[in-house]
This record gives sequence, structure tokens and C-alpha cells, in this order.
Amino acid sequence: MATPKTEEEWGERSRAFLKAKLKEKELTYVELAKRLKKHGFKETEASVTNKLKRGAFAATWLLACIAALELEGVRLEDI
Repeated sequence: MATPKTEEEWGERSRAFLKAKLKEKELTYVELAKRLKKHGFKETEASVTNKLKRGAFAATWLLACIAALELEGVRLEDI
């Protein structure tokens, strides 16, 4: 897959990646919020929903999501 060329493309790819991983693991936004709290983030279902709807969030949040979802070996090409 080609590397995104714009900030919007990066956001869309990151959003789609997280949503796909949540679906694969059969997790809800509520469960992701709970898992993120274990990593020091104060999230709610609504805040997770809003971030994923916008497709705009900090790299730290993306990394925390990867940790919360217990994803290993994530490559840039996967996103």
C-alpha cells in the first residue's frame, strides 16, 4: 500500500486501522476506553467515538491504542 501523501490520508488510514483491529478483536469503544485507562488515558466511549470519527488524534493516543489492543509487530505498512 502506498504511503499517504497528506495529513488527511494519514488520519483516514490510522482511523481505519484502529477500527479494523477493534472489529477483529470484537471490542467496543467502551472496552477500548477501559483499556486505555490502564495506560493512563482518561477516555470515555464518547471521546473514543469522536477521535475515531474525526480521524485526528495524537500519535501518543495511537500508540496507547496499539498497546491497549495488545498488538505486536505493527508495521507502518499495516496502517
